Amino acid sequence: MSVYPKAIQLIEVGPRDGLQNEKSILPTAVKVTFIKKLIAAGLKEIEVGSFVNPKWVPQMADTEAVVKALGPAPAGVTYVALVPNEKGFESALRCGIKKIAVFTAASEAFNQKNINCSIAESIARFTPVLELAKKEGVAVRGYVSTAFSCPYSGDVSSNTVADVVQKLIDLGLTDISIGDTTGKAVPTMVAQLLESLIAKHGSGRFAMHFHDTYGTALANIVESMRLGIDRFDSSAGGLGGCPYAPGASGNVATDDLVWLVERMGIQTHVGALALQAASLYIQNQLQKKLPSKQLSLLSI
Repeated sequence: MSVYPKAIQLIEVGPRDGLQNEKSILPTAVKVTFIKKLIAAGLKEIEVGSFVNPKWVPQMADTEAVVKALGPAPAGVTYVALVPNEKGFESALRCGIKKIAVFTAASEAFNQKNINCSIAESIARFTPVLELAKKEGVAVRGYVSTAFSCPYSGDVSSNTVADVVQKLIDLGLTDISIGDTTGKAVPTMVAQLLESLIAKHGSGRFAMHFHDTYGTALANIVESMRLGIDRFDSSAGGLGGCPYAPGASGNVATDDLVWLVERMGIQTHVGALALQAASLYIQNQLQKKLPSKQLSLLSI
């Protein structure tokens, strides 16, 4: 009997985590078209933007306009927006967002570089947001960045990650994305962390978020599936990187992940051709070649 899940859920992060690291600031209409193409491909949870200070992330300055232009999410589709604080939450609520994401890191050095505060301070900042979300019936997911390695302080211990995860669980979070921000994780590291987390908390609350800097993201996903994880963040075409992790490449390409798991007999409910159309569209708009292997094969 296969140890792998029969199906996995993909959380598409290209329109936010992907585009925020691009030098080009795309028009609102282009972002809206991109998201609609992702919906047409069958993706059910899409990170559409973030309500952060545009001074720090100018690519996301039009998130409210994007969400309003999209209109209500189609049945079965969830739009997610990253929010750093109560002001960001108010903006998300105003335009009808039903799920938000809050974020911290497992590395003190990364948190200081990223949001200029400690891990404890970052959690204290978004705790009022969680209270507001509960009051308003808005779902929440939590990001834990640098769960394996930090670009400033090196490898991160599993115990440190476990401590941060416990704090989020204590606050009531049931959807937690574990991020390999630098892309330095390998399957043995993934196993060490997940075996510990799953033994204590089960696998249902976790999603994995792998960057593909060293080409190990798909291998890490296979190992995660073997251990019982069935939710993964990915980015159409392999868009992205991290402005506070120098050299980090984009998230694992949704295109490549779909190809792999479908070949393994694992369902994604994503249409490969429609996904390809979405990735090609954003590649053409950015006027740069994206790292997805599936896209590169189109010219062969």
